[in-house]
Amino acid sequence: MNAPAALDAVAPPLPAGLLSTLQAEFGARCSTALAVRQQHGRDESVFDVPPPQAVVFVDTEAEVARVVSLCAAHRVPVIPYGAGSSLEGHLLAVQGGISLDVSRMDRVLRIDAEDLTVTVQPGVTRKQLNEALKHEGLFFPIDPGADASLGGMAATRASGTNAVRYGTMRENVLGLRFVNVNGEIVRTGSRAKKSSAGYDLTRLLIGSEGTLGVITELTVKVHPLPEAVSAAVCFFPSIDAAVRTAMQVIQIGIPIARCELLDTNAIRAVNAHDKLGLKESPMLLMEFHGSEAGVAEQAAVVQDVAAGHGGEAFEWATTPEARTRLWTARHHAYLSGLQMRPGCRAVTTDTCVPISRLAENINASIAEVEAAGLPYFIVGHVGDGNFHLAYLLDPTQPEELATAERLSAQMVARAIAMEGTCTGEHGIGLHKQGFLVEETGDEAVAMMRAVKAAMDPLGILNPGKIFR
Repeated sequence: MNAPAALDAVAPPLPAGLLSTLQAEFGARCSTALAVRQQHGRDESVFDVPPPQAVVFVDTEAEVARVVSLCAAHRVPVIPYGAGSSLEGHLLAVQGGISLDVSRMDRVLRIDAEDLTVTVQPGVTRKQLNEALKHEGLFFPIDPGADASLGGMAATRASGTNAVRYGTMRENVLGLRFVNVNGEIVRTGSRAKKSSAGYDLTRLLIGSEGTLGVITELTVKVHPLPEAVSAAVCFFPSIDAAVRTAMQVIQIGIPIARCELLDTNAIRAVNAHDKLGLKESPMLLMEFHGSEAGVAEQAAVVQDVAAGHGGEAFEWATTPEARTRLWTARHHAYLSGLQMRPGCRAVTTDTCVPISRLAENINASIAEVEAAGLPYFIVGHVGDGNFHLAYLLDPTQPEELATAERLSAQMVARAIAMEGTCTGEHGIGLHKQGFLVEETGDEAVAMMRAVKAAMDPLGILNPGKIFR
């Protein structure tokens, strides 16, 4: 496994003074109940780690600063917690400490429709934000699938189904407020679309996984709702044909908004879960945004490209209800896939490569997992070279986990050799710390460690993540 070996070490008990102070100041919002701690000590990864020793639910930025200050004074780890949907062990309390739950900080603070910006607290989820924006004729495009919180999405540099057209959190966050290890509130960026003022601290925090500060506010870009939206599905004789269709669509410059791949196993799973009755072969699920004429033109070109690669059964979904049904099934693919093997757990690996190498990477990964005989399914944001392979494991069979980790390591090594990355959107967390070194080299990781040491000299902000 490419993760720290000692994940079950018993953390020292919390200092009595810290716990009593937190309980006095936060009352019932400071919990040591086992069920609450266990909820905050699990994510979607395969790691089993003891839960945090306490959970504090905060309502305001000032309360975040107070908790961080107290933890710093007592040298106790503090782990930011949003929606708990991460996949690489980001929120696990590997050194014990306090889970700092910001989910109650869920206010949309300001909508500036004329400037196409919105300012939110970190606990606001993407669905909540889009509900607030729809009355303004706007939407926030970053869609990682799960109804994640924006603070967590920024911390992991999330992207998702719309990234091929609208970019990732990196491109869509204009500014932040965060609490540093001293309990000070730091402001980065502004509502301006660009700046050349000093170091880009906003981008430094995005993708830092809670190891440099606790995000308390975000200003993000939003976009006008398109005049016309149309979704289409097309089925292919092979994964290779589907991926090469996506590659050609991107290479000829079609501004497709979404281009998602589901392999045959994933289609079987969503059919069983959502009763869709889709043809059980590799499928591209695509979406087009723009004017009525523009959408029709884009779709006609894509249909011709797909036909050239053996694509068939091209079907349209133009009503909101039909589109929602298809995209709900796509977002349910992970949970649907788990039901293919009841009681299983998944090791889900994502890589991203230059799009010209995507078919090669996917085909090699499929050959390896089928040779190993491990159940699996694939989904992917193939428009930007990113795909996810989920290995389904029997948790009572350690050899299956070892096989999945071996296959994952081979897939990542191949992506890096193709000048790609070990993770397109999941982040490093616990699982990919060794891969980070392979991808960036010792010198780059040493620089990252130096930044961490400068901004968190006490080593209490989500310790044990990103670096071994």
